[in-house]
Amino acid sequence: MENIDIEKVAVNDIDQLQKIGRQTFYETFSESNTEENMESYLENGFSTDKLKTELNDKNAEFYFAKIDEKIIGYLKLNFGQSQTELKDDKALEIERIYVLKEFHGKKVGQILYDKAIEIAKNKNADYVWLGVWEENPRAINFYKKNGFVDFDKHIFRLGDDEQTDIMMKKFL
Repeated sequence: MENIDIEKVAVNDIDQLQKIGRQTFYETFSESNTEENMESYLENGFSTDKLKTELNDKNAEFYFAKIDEKIIGYLKLNFGQSQTELKDDKALEIERIYVLKEFHGKKVGQILYDKAIEIAKNKNADYVWLGVWEENPRAINFYKKNGFVDFDKHIFRLGDDEQTDIMMKKFL
């Protein structure tokens, strides 16, 4: 595998973030969801306004994974009050790790995950947590392999569909 560079996403990268966000989400979940629910989520979840707000949030960070300047995946982290649920100052939330389908199995997700753990340690977090769809065994197994354990569940809305996410955490 070529060298994979990890670069922090800036506000002026919003178009590339929107593109990779929509593409990877669609590749990951379109087979298991209705077209209407996917379109609704992609439109709202990756709107320019929403991404601009997230990129300007001092308690949220995005990182691109790149090969030769081609964006092949990304990571989103939340700290403090920007976490989607726990809002624990001693925790870091991995909200998203997504990789283009053609790069699955090539360690890109692991490199993004390792970056998240490095940042968590630099911020003196006690633990890292995330939510993963109960019907995404590939992701669940990835996090279990990296030492995460289930601790709760929550509802994730995709359009008009309520789906169950398994909440997982790892103490550092």
